[in-house]
This record gives sequence, C-alpha cells and structure tokens, in this order.
Amino acid sequence: MALRKSSIADRVYDALKDDIFEFRLLPGDKFSEGDIGDRLEASRTPVRQALFQLQREGYVDVLFRSGWQVKPLDFQKIAELYDLRITLEQAAVHKLCALPEKPLVLRTLRDIWNPASHAERAVGSTVRALDESFHGDLVVAAGNQEMSRIHREITERLRVIRRLDFTRDNRVDATYREHAAILVALDENDAQLAAKRLGSHIRSSHGAVQEITMERLREAAEEQR
Repeated sequence: MALRKSSIADRVYDALKDDIFEFRLLPGDKFSEGDIGDRLEASRTPVRQALFQLQREGYVDVLFRSGWQVKPLDFQKIAELYDLRITLEQAAVHKLCALPEKPLVLRTLRDIWNPASHAERAVGSTVRALDESFHGDLVVAAGNQEMSRIHREITERLRVIRRLDFTRDNRVDATYREHAAILVALDENDAQLAAKRLGSHIRSSHGAVQEITMERLREAAEEQR
C-alpha cells in the first residue's frame, strides 16, 4: 500500500509541476487539495505529499485555512538566482580554459550554435532545451560536481520564468549570436573574454525576464491551450 501511495504522489507531483511549467497554473493561482484530487483522480494523502514536496522546492505556498497557492513571482529572488548563475558559470569557463585539453562537448556545442543556415535553427521548446543544455554542459565540463549540482538546482528554479525568454524572435536570435561568441572565446582559450561575454549574455536574459508581467504570463497560458 505504501508503494502504491508513493507512486500516486509521484504522479500528482509530476502533473502539478508540469502544470506550473506549462502555465496551466500561474503564479498567484489558488487551489485546494480537493480541486487537485478531483482533477487528477487521487486521494488526499498523495495529493498532500506531492504539494509538500513542491512547497519544499519553492513552487507553492500553503495558505492558512485557505488551501494552496502557486508561489507568486519574487523578482528579488529571481535577481539573486541570476547573480549566482553568473558567478558559477564564469567560474566554470575559467576552469575550462585551464584544462590541458578542451572537452569534446565544446565541439558539439559549436555545431549546434553555428548552424549552416537560419533554417537549421531549433525552434520552440527545442531551442529552450538546447539553451538550458548549453549552460549546463559548460558547468559540467568544468569538472566540479558540487558546482554542477548547485547549477542544476538554480536552473530548475528559473525554468518557469526563463522559458518566456524564447517566445520572441529577437531573443532567440540573440541567444544564437551570444552563445556562438562565447564558444569562440573558449576556442581561443580567452577565459576573461569568455566570462565577460557569458556574464553579458545572462544579464540580457535577466533583463528580458524583468519585463515579464502577469498579462504576458496569461498570454503564454492561452498560447498553450
């Protein structure tokens, strides 16, 4: 029975997290355990287990006597996470440039971010996934497992808000251009230039995020339907 409840809790957890990432549940939205249980055909215990897990991870808040709420956007916290991203990723490129041999993943990244033609570029959810992999691969290639673990946690915390960065063509264009420039600096083993370009790239992404409003979030939700 315990295994069955755990598997149901996992299913509810995955469904709710997907709802948050896909904007079916927006920041500030309120709901009850009963609402979730009815929709996902689950009893109260696994629903509560899933919600407490999401609360520990910072996605939802429990409201005194009034159910649950998707955590509202906290732009101060978002800014702090972006600052931490910059610190980790710049440290990673310095480590990369200090390696005796460049990791093979850099060659793969060059192929992805320097397509032969505009038509070969990725679009939609694929380009979002490739962007996330680009930053994660650089940190992993630096060889510090704790740095990689912390970076993955930050990436997950920012995933909901960052995906809006790729709903505009100019941001996709900038991502291709800026990633390619970072890789050129790494090819030239210029750690200072790579770190500078990487910092500017992440700050540009953060700047785009700061322009996000609840109206834009609702538009994104409508686009998913």
